[in-house]
Amino acid sequence: MTTNRTLEGGQLAHSKSGLEPKRPSPALTLAAALLGFALICLDASVVNVALPAIGSSLGGGMSGLQWVVDAYTLPFAALMLSTGAFSDRAGASRAFALGTAVFTLASAACGLAPNLPALIGARVVQGMAAAVVLPASLALVRQAFTQPARRARAVATWAAGGSAAVALGPVAGGLLTTVWDWRGIFFVNLPVGAVILVLLVRAPRSERRPAPLDLPGQATAVVALTALTFAVIEGGVAGWVAVGVTVVAAVAFFRIEARSPHPVVPLGLFRNRTVAVAVAAGAAVSVAFYSVVFVFSLFFQQVQGLSALHAGLAFLPMTGLIAVTNVVAGKLAGRYGARLPMLLGQGLAVAGLLVLLYVDAGTSSVLAAVLLVPLALGCALTVPPLTAAMMDAVPAERAGLAAGVLNAARQVAGGLGIAVFGTLVSDGFAGGMRVSLVISAGLLALTGAATSRLR
Repeated sequence: MTTNRTLEGGQLAHSKSGLEPKRPSPALTLAAALLGFALICLDASVVNVALPAIGSSLGGGMSGLQWVVDAYTLPFAALMLSTGAFSDRAGASRAFALGTAVFTLASAACGLAPNLPALIGARVVQGMAAAVVLPASLALVRQAFTQPARRARAVATWAAGGSAAVALGPVAGGLLTTVWDWRGIFFVNLPVGAVILVLLVRAPRSERRPAPLDLPGQATAVVALTALTFAVIEGGVAGWVAVGVTVVAAVAFFRIEARSPHPVVPLGLFRNRTVAVAVAAGAAVSVAFYSVVFVFSLFFQQVQGLSALHAGLAFLPMTGLIAVTNVVAGKLAGRYGARLPMLLGQGLAVAGLLVLLYVDAGTSSVLAAVLLVPLALGCALTVPPLTAAMMDAVPAERAGLAAGVLNAARQVAGGLGIAVFGTLVSDGFAGGMRVSLVISAGLLALTGAATSRLR
C-alpha cells in the first residue's frame, strides 16, 4: 500500500511539474522539418554570393572557390542514395536530430575556419549531414500527418520551404556578407539549428525499420564522383591520375550494382524511357541553373564591381518567381500531362540561356538581372512535371528509391557543372561564361528532344 501511494504521489508530482512526455504535435513537427529542409537548401545557394569575399579572406583562387561549393554539393548528392535507408534503420526522428546537430556544429566550424582547407573540410561534413536531414525530414512529415489530405498539404508546405530558401539564398548571402562578414552566412545556422532541435521534442518517435544498405555501391559512387570533380577542377598530372581513379571506381560501381540484391541505384530503372528522360532532364536543368548562378555571382562582383548585397539582389527577380512557377507547372502537368510543361520549360530555358550570351561587362546589372528570369522560369516549369512523370513511371514501392536517384542525379550534375564552368571562366571570364551558356543550352536542347518522344 505504501509503495502504491508512493508511486501515485510520484506520478502526481511528476504531472504537476510538467515533466511527463508531451504529446506529439503535427504542427511543430512540420515546423521542425520545414526549417531543416530550408536550412540545407539555403546552404546550397547562400554561399555563391559570398565567394569573392571568401577568396579575399582565405585565398585559394578559382579552384578553391569551386571546392567551397562542391565540397557541400557532392557528399550531399552521393550520400543521398543511402541516407533514406539509414533514416529507416535509425528511425526518422533520430536520424533528423543527428543530421541537424551535426549540420549545426559543422556550420560553426565553417564560420570559425582559419584557412581554406579547414573551410572545405567543414563543408564536406555539412553536406554529409544535409544528406541525412533531407529524407528524414520528409519521413517525419509523413509520420506526423496520417490523413492523406492533410499529409498532402503538409508535404506541399515542406517543399515550399525549400523553394523559398533557394530563392532567398543569394539575397541572404549578400546581406550577411555586407553587414557582417562571409562567416555570418554560416553562423546564422546556429540559432536555426537550436530551434529545430527544441521543436523535435514534440515530434513523434519513429520506429526503426529494417532497410538494406549497399555500402560497397555507395563507397564506389563517392570515390568516382570525388575523383571526377578533382580531375575537372585541378587538372594537370594529378587530374589525369584522378581520371584513372574515376574509371576504375565507375567500373566497380556498375559491377556491384548489377550484382547487388539491394543496389543504391537499380540499373533496371533506366530501361524505362520515362525514367531515363526524367533523370537526364533533371540533371540538365541543374547544370543550367546552379552553374549559371555560380558564374553570374562572380560576374556581378568581379566583372561589374557590384557589392555582395547588390549581387544578391540581382538574383531576386530570377529566384523570386520559382515557387509560383512550380505551382503553375504542377497544375499544367495535372491538366495536360507532364510532356507539355516539360517541353515548354526546357524550350524557355534554352531561349533564356541564348539571350544571356549578349550580356557583357557593359551590360546594365538591372538588365542582366531581368535576362536571368526566362532561365529560372523555364527550369521551374520543368522540374515538377518531370518529377511527377518519374514517380508515375515506377511502382509505388520503389517511389522513394526513384526520388532518391533523381535528386542525387540533379545534385551531382549541379556540382559537376560548377566544376566545369568554374574551370572555363578561370581561363578568361567572358569567353568561359559564353561557352558555359552554350553547353547548358545544348544539354537542355538534347533533353528537350528526348522529352518530345515521350507519350
